[in-house]
Amino acid sequence: MKDLIKRLTEAFGPSGSEGPVREVITKEVEPYVDEIRVDALGNLICLKKGSGGGKKVILDAHMDEIGVIVTHIDEKGFLRFASVGGVYPVVTLGQRVYFENGTFGVIGSEKLDDIKDLKLDKLFIDIGAANREEASQKVKVGDMGAFFQPAVDLGNRVVAKAMDDRIGCVVVIEALKRLKQTQHDIYAVFATQEEVGLRGARVAAYGIEPDVGIAFDVTSTGDTPKARTMDVSLGKGAAIKVKDSSLVCHPGLRDYLVKLAEAKGIPYQMEVLEWGGTDSGAIQLTRAGVPAAVISIPSRYIHSPSEMVDIGDVEACVKLCVAACESPLDF
Repeated sequence: MKDLIKRLTEAFGPSGSEGPVREVITKEVEPYVDEIRVDALGNLICLKKGSGGGKKVILDAHMDEIGVIVTHIDEKGFLRFASVGGVYPVVTLGQRVYFENGTFGVIGSEKLDDIKDLKLDKLFIDIGAANREEASQKVKVGDMGAFFQPAVDLGNRVVAKAMDDRIGCVVVIEALKRLKQTQHDIYAVFATQEEVGLRGARVAAYGIEPDVGIAFDVTSTGDTPKARTMDVSLGKGAAIKVKDSSLVCHPGLRDYLVKLAEAKGIPYQMEVLEWGGTDSGAIQLTRAGVPAAVISIPSRYIHSPSEMVDIGDVEACVKLCVAACESPLDF
């Protein structure tokens, strides 16, 4: 599993530029599904057919990551940029970024009298160019960049960029590999453009018309020094969501997942996320409405270039996903 985490997190894939991630996932899941297609928004939709008499179930995880987009190149060759998704200025200083063509740069800041004045419009990317002409040969306005951080194995935990949400993709991939028998038609949706408005999941769900939707995404923790109060910790299992800013999870499906975890001896914790949303928020509102839930992977330092997850938590999420797919889902 760690090798897959490394390959996926190190792949380039800001919102709208998920192609390299899609290629890795396609090769990984091909032997385990019956149909694969890519829709108009670039969602990778993989169908594992059931034995019959079941439901259409979406297992969703988004491929895209936060990043930057070039908005201007000045006379000295420095790049001004905007965020792609939720990029916090405080975690960007001195960070390296890279573009799909292999160009690298480092984020710097104008002189600030007060660090509280740090905003994205005070930052620039230095790609080592001496002037605009040289910079323009490497990067163009509109090019997207991602943070450059290799995955690091810390034993039971792994740190990498883009755990949000490549680790959700890992959970769905591993579940597809382990799922041997189900009555349901399982649609694994590896969605695009979640970080800029849940866009991929919305159109994928509209086309599939699912009976049930379960998203797999990261969630914050409250277990670091003076952290914002939250009853989720690394190492305590899958987080079964109650609510976030995009949805209130279907009570019947949520409780069903809780009972399933208890019956299977899968460690879990309950999650209430006061900020941030997930693809289930879009799936839930598709057509006339879809019962939707979220199984979250606890993660520290979300939306930074170094996000941390616990392998035991990831394993718990995989087991709960498989258990749900093997069950009748008669909530």
